[in-house]
Amino acid sequence: MSEVYAARRTRLRDYCNAGGSAAALVSRPANVRYLAGAAPHGAVLLLGRTEEQDLLVRAGPTADRPTQERPDEALRVQTLPGADGGDPAVAAARLAAGQGADSLAVEEHHLTVARHRALGSVAPRLRLTGLGSAVEQLRVVKDEEEISCLRIGAEIADQALGELLESILVGRTERHLALELERRLVDHGADGPAFPTSVGTGPNAGRPGHRPTDRRVEEGDFLSVCLGATYRGYRCEIGRTFVIGTAPADWQIELYDLVFAAQRAGRESLVPGAACRDVDRAARQVLDSAGYTEGLTALTGHGVGLEIDEDPQLSPAAMGKLDACVPVTVEPGVHLPGRGGVRIDDTLVVRPEADGGPELLTITTKELLAL
Repeated sequence: MSEVYAARRTRLRDYCNAGGSAAALVSRPANVRYLAGAAPHGAVLLLGRTEEQDLLVRAGPTADRPTQERPDEALRVQTLPGADGGDPAVAAARLAAGQGADSLAVEEHHLTVARHRALGSVAPRLRLTGLGSAVEQLRVVKDEEEISCLRIGAEIADQALGELLESILVGRTERHLALELERRLVDHGADGPAFPTSVGTGPNAGRPGHRPTDRRVEEGDFLSVCLGATYRGYRCEIGRTFVIGTAPADWQIELYDLVFAAQRAGRESLVPGAACRDVDRAARQVLDSAGYTEGLTALTGHGVGLEIDEDPQLSPAAMGKLDACVPVTVEPGVHLPGRGGVRIDDTLVVRPEADGGPELLTITTKELLAL
């Protein structure tokens, strides 16, 4: 993997050189991990003018947290001395100035104002410029090793969800079910949940971002579940909706079939070169045409990777087009206040038609099951 991380740093170095920056300071944890193979708590990456000058700067032992991550073995690591370890970003700016750099590109969207000022005070002759979202853009297209991690995470999430569906659900609370799902994720090899697990029953079902409550599962409820697993840092997502009882009501079948049709339209639009807003439009217009404009989510999906919500965004105002090997979610839903709703959520990888089209990572059935 050392060659992979070195190649990523080289691409960023070329970007910085083209922009006139001699060095770069990467502080956002997911970006540090992407370029260095690990992101110990508070660590930053100093990207020098040459590969030999690249350095991972981390705080002293007392400020660190236990981690199983191991940085790229070809990358030099410097641990700051002292009880509190100091600020790695400030130390890195001082080191950049010592290496003879006259400018330093920083992730202004991640640094606080106070931290930005501190960088300028320790290296006043160092011109600070903005790195923008350069690393985030490098992260959009995944290599096959990254996709393999997402695939394994999806298998874990599918397994945890499948086991839950085989248990007795009536009478159990949303909170209890969410905790059980997260435990099962870890039991099956996940680093942990990719985000707080959402379980909604009855009027809470299908509500975007719903946090589990003490409401108990009842006969006739819609039950919506949204969970994800983190595996080697990579995060996937799956969402499904079920009915509790012997048979769903007519309105539940109608709403579910509509959301399923919208989700299928979005999935089928995932081809290299497709405009992100067109994917959103394909799913959204199915629901719009049925009169559910007011109950729709703000976006149809988003990228996933080292963070659960990455670029690209599949929304009405999204810019840009999809590339091959970009993992995204497709997650349309409708929530009817006081009644509940439906959400169907998959993680897929954009693939060209010659390779079989979009690769579905989350394979739990989308049939409307009565549990």
